[in-house]
Amino acid sequence: MESFTYKGISEGKYVEGGIEALNQDEASHKLKEQKIIITNLVRSKKKKGEAKAKGKGGGFSLFGKKKVKVEEILIFSKQFATMVKAGLPILQVLAMLRDQLESPAIKEVIEDIRKSLEGGVTLSKCFEKYPQYFDSVYINLIKAGEASGKLDVFLLKIVDSLEKKEKIKKKIKGALMYPSIMFTVAIVVSAFMLIKVVPVFAKMYDGMGIALPKPTAVIMAMSDFLRGTGGMIMLISIISFIFGFRFLVAKNAAFRYRWHKQVLKLPLFGDMILKSMLARVSLIMGNLSAAGVNLLESLEIAKSVSNNVVVTEALENVKKGVFSGDTLTKLFLKEPLFPPTFSQLISVGEQTGQLDEMFNSVAAYYEEEFDNTVDNMSSMIEPIMIVFMGIMIGGLMIAMYSPIFNVGALIG
Repeated sequence: MESFTYKGISEGKYVEGGIEALNQDEASHKLKEQKIIITNLVRSKKKKGEAKAKGKGGGFSLFGKKKVKVEEILIFSKQFATMVKAGLPILQVLAMLRDQLESPAIKEVIEDIRKSLEGGVTLSKCFEKYPQYFDSVYINLIKAGEASGKLDVFLLKIVDSLEKKEKIKKKIKGALMYPSIMFTVAIVVSAFMLIKVVPVFAKMYDGMGIALPKPTAVIMAMSDFLRGTGGMIMLISIISFIFGFRFLVAKNAAFRYRWHKQVLKLPLFGDMILKSMLARVSLIMGNLSAAGVNLLESLEIAKSVSNNVVVTEALENVKKGVFSGDTLTKLFLKEPLFPPTFSQLISVGEQTGQLDEMFNSVAAYYEEEFDNTVDNMSSMIEPIMIVFMGIMIGGLMIAMYSPIFNVGALIG
């Protein structure tokens, strides 16, 4: 039998001690049976210097350095969850991930977390030092894992939540990418024709001395406007509008609310955004409920991670109602933002006492609805954009060639 010294977390508290086992694997297994989350496990002869490790938690600033990307946080969380589930001590896992991951920024974050943990700070407190990378949901699920002794289970929930969040973001970006590219191409081609091609036709028609149809005359006037000071004025106006709009959204609460409300009413896109939001809120509520976070705190956290003020306000109203003693079903029904289906499913969870499971079912339902909406929208947008480009560019071509057709008809 060998003696091992361990450090870990039990019921949310930092613990350390010794254990005897045939080897390190058996020692790890025994500690897991005692619901101790292992942060460090070494043979007793390596105990030297342990007191020194309890010193400082090493907080170094990332100010002026590269930010950690969302994808890097996801990769780190996946590998962290997998290694902890395999029973490896957390300090060893963090050291391995620090050496394996390539980004210097994520390496520094991991090393700082490792040093803080080695110094006796709880895991959740270590992660709390980086709210820009680990949000309230992430921290609360780690706290639940520490308290229950099932850190691996809650880390897997974190990974699932991050993966679904990224999937939704990528789907929305993908859905917007095609129409954005097509619209940009149409504008660039039209601008090129107005600035470079139309003047050639204008010179030719001036030499011919023929009367121009009204559409052609309008196109010629637009070309003259863009090639003169009008083009610069238009460009400055567009840039000023974009910056002014962004400033109002950021600084004016009333304008921001009206804009966020309109976003949810946009044809095609509004429904897609609403369903993604319902899936996200449901998943957060389900995970936090399973973690033992009380309902009021869960609603506050769900509210804090929302980037739409209309959604934030609706969740705040629900939170106030819960505080007053109303049921969730009744409160969600009061809010026009939440569809009746959402409230009906939550009602089942309240009646059965399995609210966390029902929230996860609601999240799965709206994720599927979101996927269907994106697929339907993608199939509709393609022909719409083709027609749009055809009308825009084809209209320009017809307007420019119509005088030639008219002359040909007169000669014929």
